[in-house]
Amino acid sequence: MAYANTSLIGSLRQEILLARSRVYRFGQPTPLERLVLADGEPGPEIWVKREDLSPVKAYKWRGACNRMAVLTPEECARGVVTASAGNHAQGIALAAKALGIRARIYMPRPTPRVKQNAVRLHGGDFVQIVLSGDSYDEAVLGARADEQRTGAVFVHAYDDLHVMAGQGTLADEIALSGHGPFDAAYLQIGGGGLAAAASCWLQTIWPGIENVGVEGAQQACMKAALDAGKPVTLDRVDIFCDGTAVRKAGALPFEICSRTLSRIETVTNAEVSAAIRILWETLRCVSEPSGALGLAAVLKNRAALAGKRVVVVVSGSNIDLRQLALIAQSGGAASGASRTLRINIPEKRGTMLRLLDSCFAGLNITEFQYGKQSGRDAWPVLTFTADDRAVLDALPAKLDAGGYIWQDISGAVDVAFGAIPMRGDLLENPLFLRLDFYERPGALHDFLDKDVRGRASICYFNYRQSGERVGRALIGLDFESAGARAAFLASLPERGDGYRSCKAVDADVHERMVAL
Repeated sequence: MAYANTSLIGSLRQEILLARSRVYRFGQPTPLERLVLADGEPGPEIWVKREDLSPVKAYKWRGACNRMAVLTPEECARGVVTASAGNHAQGIALAAKALGIRARIYMPRPTPRVKQNAVRLHGGDFVQIVLSGDSYDEAVLGARADEQRTGAVFVHAYDDLHVMAGQGTLADEIALSGHGPFDAAYLQIGGGGLAAAASCWLQTIWPGIENVGVEGAQQACMKAALDAGKPVTLDRVDIFCDGTAVRKAGALPFEICSRTLSRIETVTNAEVSAAIRILWETLRCVSEPSGALGLAAVLKNRAALAGKRVVVVVSGSNIDLRQLALIAQSGGAASGASRTLRINIPEKRGTMLRLLDSCFAGLNITEFQYGKQSGRDAWPVLTFTADDRAVLDALPAKLDAGGYIWQDISGAVDVAFGAIPMRGDLLENPLFLRLDFYERPGALHDFLDKDVRGRASICYFNYRQSGERVGRALIGLDFESAGARAAFLASLPERGDGYRSCKAVDADVHERMVAL
């Protein structure tokens, strides 16, 4: 349905009011809770909308159920088709079972089994999951083709007025909570449906509120749209925040966000991980990465927001346990700042203890990687965290004063993978690759079979399943000649069938790997 730009916001406001009479057939309002930071430092008064406590453990039930509830009898008979990476799919499944409507849900092939199982749990015999493509965008293509082929009604995950209106009911609950007015709302953005509806309604209730959109730094499709003056397609998106990994903002959400958002903030995966930790420590709330985007932006701007009252939305808690464990182990989730250093010490008894006693006072060591490589020198790798960034910043001067040779290798790929020791003297013409492949049966096998078999031997492999839709591996290949190595690199596309990124590691990482 098309709406003139001048009337779109008015239409959305009206539909949010009407959605009040529909969505609570499927679920109940969620609580708004105060989050108090324990460190006592100046900051804002933070209130958290707990959509993780909703029927599908994410806010998407609101929009999906509202849209399904307005289907005509003829449309219900045709059935519904949609595409989703997880949360919207659960909302459609919930409504399909409650309303007795058949629904086919297209999901990317790497969708974690926990999300597939949740869809089946909510929808029962009324839903059919169709795994299609390796990304959300490819799943949408499959669903659209189904729509054309079968005549089923396509329900978009965010670019639909009734879907947006359903999401707007959470903002209505915030307004009715009695804890307002709020000075600012930090709203996460995937396709933009939640941010558009919530900002529209909150601005209606409190005209002076500052609505801030929040996106992952490497998936900022709304920021790109606002900069370009129209929705544009990103070449690539990071999927750590899986629920907001959208390459192109919705047309309707863009029209609204361009007039209701004050600005866009971007946050890193490390900042999101830190926000997940805060939610757990303060509210015992387990948030999926996309659910913590808003809080991550508030914490990033904590000093500037001191004395203000802000609201954020924990948009969901559908996270694979393995990914949660990975986040808990990451430096980003650690309290305070972190830094990883590679330090040279003599390979003598007692030298490590002296280093710990002399330079590392006040620091917490979260990772320690070391393998003996010679009888003279040792190069242990240590990751430090500290609540006070100044303590970390003072560390280099302490090492210099002690006469130590050191390197800052924070974020280095070999450290992130916990590189396994390897005898470099046994290699001829090695090449180390960072491979991000789709976490589905056959994807890694296809890469090794089609691109590597017969051309090189595997000399190193480091991979750990994280629960994300993309698996990450550090792979070492050894070639018979430098020419064969060069030819392989020249013929290998950075993105191919079954994998989203493959490229050689940086030269300094390569040197360290060969030296193992």
